[in-house]
Amino acid sequence: MLRAKGITSLSSPADLPRLLRFGQFELDLRTSEIYKEGKRIKLQEQPCQVLALLVERPGELVSREELRKRLWANDTFVDFDHGVNIAINKLRDALGDSPEKPRFIETLPRRGYRFIAPVDAPRTSGDGNPPAQITSSPAGRAGSGSMPWRRALLPALLALSFIVVFFSFVRYWRGRSAENNIRSLAVLPLENLSRDPAQDYFADGMTDELITGLAKLQTVKVISRSSVMRYKGTNKPLPEIARELNVDGIIEGTVLRSGNRMRITAQLIRAATDQHLWAETYEGNVEDVLRLQDEVARAVAAEIRFKLGPEEEARLGKSPSVNPAAYEAYLRGRYNFYDRGTKEGSFAASHYFEEAIAKDPQYAPAYAGLADYYTLGGFRGQPFTNREAMEKAKELAAKALQLDDGSAEAHIAMANVLFRYDWNWAEAEKEFKRGIELNVNAPSSYSHYAMYLGVLGRYDEAIAAIKRAIELDPFSALMNYSLGVVLQWSGRDEEAAEQARKAIALDPFSSGAHLVLARAYDQLGRHDEAIVEHLETDTLDGIDPSAVAGFKQAYMSSGINGYRRKRMEWEKQRARSGKANYHLIALLSAELGDKDGAFQWLEKAYQERLLTMPNIKVAPGLRSLHGDQRFADLVRRVGLP
Repeated sequence: MLRAKGITSLSSPADLPRLLRFGQFELDLRTSEIYKEGKRIKLQEQPCQVLALLVERPGELVSREELRKRLWANDTFVDFDHGVNIAINKLRDALGDSPEKPRFIETLPRRGYRFIAPVDAPRTSGDGNPPAQITSSPAGRAGSGSMPWRRALLPALLALSFIVVFFSFVRYWRGRSAENNIRSLAVLPLENLSRDPAQDYFADGMTDELITGLAKLQTVKVISRSSVMRYKGTNKPLPEIARELNVDGIIEGTVLRSGNRMRITAQLIRAATDQHLWAETYEGNVEDVLRLQDEVARAVAAEIRFKLGPEEEARLGKSPSVNPAAYEAYLRGRYNFYDRGTKEGSFAASHYFEEAIAKDPQYAPAYAGLADYYTLGGFRGQPFTNREAMEKAKELAAKALQLDDGSAEAHIAMANVLFRYDWNWAEAEKEFKRGIELNVNAPSSYSHYAMYLGVLGRYDEAIAAIKRAIELDPFSALMNYSLGVVLQWSGRDEEAAEQARKAIALDPFSSGAHLVLARAYDQLGRHDEAIVEHLETDTLDGIDPSAVAGFKQAYMSSGINGYRRKRMEWEKQRARSGKANYHLIALLSAELGDKDGAFQWLEKAYQERLLTMPNIKVAPGLRSLHGDQRFADLVRRVGLP
């Protein structure tokens, strides 16, 4: 429970009356209790203390800094920003007030609050109790001689009343309209209140899980975590963040973990006005984390006036408890695999996913995460073949679906196995569509589906899918260069190059983005520019600097074909230890005009069922092979239309 220290000497007791009255309410300053028409309203001490400070100075701005100093000065535990927002929201609930059309408490964004209702201090009898009714001062009564003046004033008062009513009506409907226009959200990285960097993975994991929970609101766009993580630790104004992410609402908050207990504090802010709409704190054990996240999603849906459909109600109601140790291992796995994006991170992720499964063999997300590790090439550098890895992935995805057929991640994991390994095009598309249906806010689902559509030559659909992924994850280099890949497959090399440059601007260390740009330049005949990107790709892929220097020298001596021959020679040396990229050797052979060599290496890639085999029809470097009967036979065996 959030706490606040007591009010320190607002005024001397002699200066303040015991009771202050506003509207139908009375506030007892001595007991910090609030009454409505004589009945006490149940309200925690903290909001009452905030109210006392506001009504002491009606019509004046009480800054957030003043609230912090007066009410939270000695408290080192509470996160003030979230605490005061929660207190104000609880006050508004008790008073029946609204931030859109306030009758009592007006918010001045980023500044503070103002009590806007008239406040009366009822005269008390000798025992300190208020009289039965309050009368106006005799000095305020008008004599009979004032009647003509009052008649003259009456039309003006009526006109003024009409103006007040009119603008109140306009303000009300503007507020109602604004309440209904939050259709896109971004969850900013939750702040780790433990201040222990070793717990960052937990705060980041909670951010990801909260995004996942909100993604269940199917018609609300929720920005992916990889795009919001760029704002971690920044103080950029929220309206500016909202403009960059193109969202209507922002959710920010904190997470505090102590042993097996956790507390999530979240608040919803209207992005354009930086106005706090809702805030709440959720506490529980780690095993209840899924329920807590769904409670947040429900609260947000209610606040933005979003009506949940039957399927969404079912998803939010499906909140099983989770083994804390398994959940922690799973979060560590996600952090290493999806965030770090390194070979070391992938290897560590596999161990954490395996640990999660060992701790709880019924935990479906861990199986889906481990399936992704094997399907998406995380296993590279480990002692098993592509076939072995993909068979493991298939088994894991099937297990995830068996445990939870409503898991979007499990369906997408299975779709990738069917697409990249089984080459079962019809079933793969069913799984992709089901995964997207279950979570319409997962950008990776759209990007994987876009690759599937692209290799089948359905370019318009593929471009639409990957653009949806970018809309959900605008600052992801992966999503942006994936659009470049599809554009390149469709022969739009200039656009592909432009898209790759966008991806490099987002992440200069993305080898995939540099490779897309290199190949686009190759197709455009701009080899001097292409070689720069090829060498950068080789360096980022971890090739020994002396080998990269040799590649560069080969280009300087013999041009682009000199580079290709040297690069292929290096790759063939790796083939002796079974580590070569057969598809790349085939591509280089085709570009050098060696069709027989290209087919020889494509056959090896086919036998290994490499993940790149479905791309053979659309890969620009293999276009010189299309008229050969051997290519038609290979396409038939892969099962491509």
